[in-house]
Amino acid sequence: MSVINQGDVLVTLNKTISTIEFNHPLSNSLPGKLLSKLVNTITEQGENDEVNVIVLKSAGERAFCAGASFDELIAIKDLEQGKEFFSGFARVINAMRKCPKFIIGRVQGKAVGGGVGLAASVDYCLATKYASVKLSELAIGIGPFVVGPAVERKLGLAAFSDMSINATEWKSAQWAQQKGLFSEVYEDAYMLDHKVEELAERLSKFNPEAMKRLKKVFWQGTDHWDTLLFDRAEDSGQLVLSEFTRNAINSFKKK
Repeated sequence: MSVINQGDVLVTLNKTISTIEFNHPLSNSLPGKLLSKLVNTITEQGENDEVNVIVLKSAGERAFCAGASFDELIAIKDLEQGKEFFSGFARVINAMRKCPKFIIGRVQGKAVGGGVGLAASVDYCLATKYASVKLSELAIGIGPFVVGPAVERKLGLAAFSDMSINATEWKSAQWAQQKGLFSEVYEDAYMLDHKVEELAERLSKFNPEAMKRLKKVFWQGTDHWDTLLFDRAEDSGQLVLSEFTRNAINSFKKK
């Protein structure tokens, strides 16, 4: 099986708490098929009347998410394919934005590019001190166009610009907490899991309708993302076809 076709999304329902876990052997990277499964799963769990709160996590003890699949980026042959691939991230962000349930993010390790976008799109994010973050897109010839609105919404324009320009620099979990990406940071995954479970249990007993209406308040002013994120996907789809970007991606793959 090719790397592009690997990975999966699993759902565990415990009382009224739904845990969505994605996995991929390459540091939980996100090829198109995995992005599509995430969209469908988030949407389904959001519409499930038995679910009051959702936890989003990735498998393993190390990286949370390595972002876009380099193998799939290299395989893109035309603008249509490019836009479709990056639209996968747009659909995930929009699915999280529109989901009527609170989504708690569990970030146990490093997050890059699209992984930062996921962390920025949950409603409340908890992490370990090992959860460094980086927007590496500019370093491979594109830019954090699709995830940008979600990251800027959480961190503000100054911090988003900092991450985008310093595309090879890791920002610590403590930095991410100070800027608002993470609400809480813990010493290890054991403590993280305890706190995620504690928060999910507490939220699961709150009024679902109140949480639904409050979430609309949190995301007020983002309705235009239905168009904006796909326009941004086209920008990335154009840039990924350039010789500069292809050379940069191949150089990264060799490291």
